[in-house]
Amino acid sequence: MAIPIQPVEITRVGKDSHESVPDLVVSEEPLEIRIGHGLEGDRKQFSLSVTMRTPGNDEALCIGFLFTEGIINSMADVLSVKYCEDLGRKEGMENLMRVELQPSIEIDDQQFKRNFYTTSSCGVCGKASIDSIKVTCDPIESEEISVAKALLFEMPDKLREAQKVFEHTGGLHACGLFDLEGKLTFHNEDVGRHNALDKLIGSLLIRGSVQASGSILMLSGRISFELVQKALRAGIQVIAAVGAPSSLAVNLANEFGITLIGFLKNEKFNIYTGKQRVVA
Repeated sequence: MAIPIQPVEITRVGKDSHESVPDLVVSEEPLEIRIGHGLEGDRKQFSLSVTMRTPGNDEALCIGFLFTEGIINSMADVLSVKYCEDLGRKEGMENLMRVELQPSIEIDDQQFKRNFYTTSSCGVCGKASIDSIKVTCDPIESEEISVAKALLFEMPDKLREAQKVFEHTGGLHACGLFDLEGKLTFHNEDVGRHNALDKLIGSLLIRGSVQASGSILMLSGRISFELVQKALRAGIQVIAAVGAPSSLAVNLANEFGITLIGFLKNEKFNIYTGKQRVVA
């Protein structure tokens, strides 16, 4: 099984010295996601995406990706998720996953077949326009929540303490779900920030429900358009991050009624949208 850490030999250079020492770096490998669909006896397959990710929790990554792309709405739409075993060889098998959808799920191959290469830093590379990447979502309709300022201040340190792979490599993004009492309930790490969130949302789906409207999403980096879109699909009302949001992220959060908080560090933060949910 692939592991998320790889040992390397490095040269450590100081002002007056240099030395060869062992070190650890985060693993990064491609994952191809294939879709199986169609009526029984007439099943079809196509390759949906290749994403650069940190190996591990690949089932959740696939499920979360399909959900946040609007291809599935629940685990009831899925027959199976597993590594491809029809290659006649073992090498590379752990970098190929096939998701079999229920016969009732209609798929337009050309609509979803994007033929793009997703890098670790960008989950929407290769999509032609904003219209093609804006998954149909509804405004947040859950009961309004309130978030204490003091609770927000504690979240970055709690998420960092939970990042076991980051502790050894310093090379991973993370996301975490916190309840309204400040408890970290779920978290995931990945070399790609969009993958980390897909893994988290996929894990929720596999456990039976993706509704996270009563939770706060904490991100370890910046806030992109796609991360807001993915959170919106999961019904999340509040997104906080240690980094800055993009203009598209702010516009989308404002349009759909999400509270967006950036630069959350050193007991300070900026509220970009939805300030009514944050209380002193």
